[in-house]
Amino acid sequence: MWISMPIVLGAGLCYGFFADAFLEISPNTVDEHNFNKAIMGLYLGAVILWCIGLFKPSYFKLALMSHIFFMLPMALGRLLSMVLDGVPSNLYLYGTIGEFVLGVYGIWVLSIYYKKL
Repeated sequence: MWISMPIVLGAGLCYGFFADAFLEISPNTVDEHNFNKAIMGLYLGAVILWCIGLFKPSYFKLALMSHIFFMLPMALGRLLSMVLDGVPSNLYLYGTIGEFVLGVYGIWVLSIYYKKL
């Protein structure tokens, strides 16, 4: 989660405030800006939960599971989009790989966590 937190924090802030600077996203309506800010809120909420889990052991399992359920569905959704919509920009391709790797890594860490119990 240490690796994911700054990346997801940065991505969330980009979606919320700088979508057109780094991505091929150009929000033009208030609804589109609102949607991007909502995505930013989800990303920031995830980062906060992961941070709590790293500093409060009683929240670690919850934080790790939310990390897995954040990363893997995101990667699978992006893969579905690649099949249905075509190949996105390199930034999204790298993101997809990273999300998949971090999600699988989270499953591995969770399996270690369960062995200790």
